[in-house]
Amino acid sequence: MRILITNDDGINAPGLAVLHDIASEIAGPDGEVWTVAPAFEQSGVGHCISYSHPTMIAELGERRFAAEGSPADCVLAGIYDVMVNARPDLVLSGVNRGNNAAENTLYSGTVGGAMEAALQGLPAIALSQFYGPANASLPNPFEAAAGHGVATIRALLDRAHWDNGADYRLFYNVNFPPVPSAEVKGMRATTQGYRANTSFSVEPTHSPAGRRFLWVKGGAQHEPTAPGTDAAANLDGYISVTPMRADLTAHDHITALKEALE
Repeated sequence: MRILITNDDGINAPGLAVLHDIASEIAGPDGEVWTVAPAFEQSGVGHCISYSHPTMIAELGERRFAAEGSPADCVLAGIYDVMVNARPDLVLSGVNRGNNAAENTLYSGTVGGAMEAALQGLPAIALSQFYGPANASLPNPFEAAAGHGVATIRALLDRAHWDNGADYRLFYNVNFPPVPSAEVKGMRATTQGYRANTSFSVEPTHSPAGRRFLWVKGGAQHEPTAPGTDAAANLDGYISVTPMRADLTAHDHITALKEALE
C-alpha cells in the first residue's frame, strides 16, 4: 500500500512522527509512506487552498517533502506532483496536537487535508489527539493515538463503508481520548458534537510599539456535548469515529424549503 501523510502542525511536529510510525505499519514491509506536510504550522486554516499564489515545495529526505502551504495544498502537491506517477492508496492527516471534535472540525486544517483527499476520490482519515489533565503531562502525550491508531485505521479499512464513486465521498474524522493508552475503552461511531457554552473569540493586545493586535483564542475544550457525539465519547475514554462528507447541504430542510418557495 502507498500512503500519503500530512498534517497542519507542520513538518517537524511530533504528531506527524507518530503518524509516520502508524502509516508504516499499515503500509507493510512492501509498502511506501510519503510525507508532504506544511513547512510551518497551519492550524485553523480549514480546507483553504493557496489559489492566488504559488506554493514552494522542498524535498527534505527520501519520500519526505515540505510545502509552504495548507494541508489541502500538501495533498494536492502529493497527488499531482510528488506522487504523480502512482497515486496514493490512502491519505492520512494528523496526528493533530489537540482535538478536532465538535466545532473544531470546521476550522481544522487536519480535517481539511482529509477532505481534499476525499474530493480527489481517495480514501482519507483525519486523526487527532485530545489533550487533557490525564495525558498532557505524559512523556508521550500521543500515547493513545500511538497505541490504538493502527487498529483504528485497520478497522475502518476492513469494515467501514467508503462510498466509492460518490460525488462527495466519505472520509473519517478520528479523535483519540485524553487518557493514557491503557485507559482507552474502545471505539465509538459518533456524530459531530456541539459545545454549547464555548466558542472561538478574540483578545486584543498591544505591541511594544503601541500597535493594536487581536489574538484569536479558543474556548474550553472539556465542555460536555450531547450523548453519541464525538467530544462526549472522547471525554468518556473512547475513540470517536465520525463519517463525514464535504457536502454542506442541510438535506433535512430541502423539503420544507421547496414548500416555502414553490
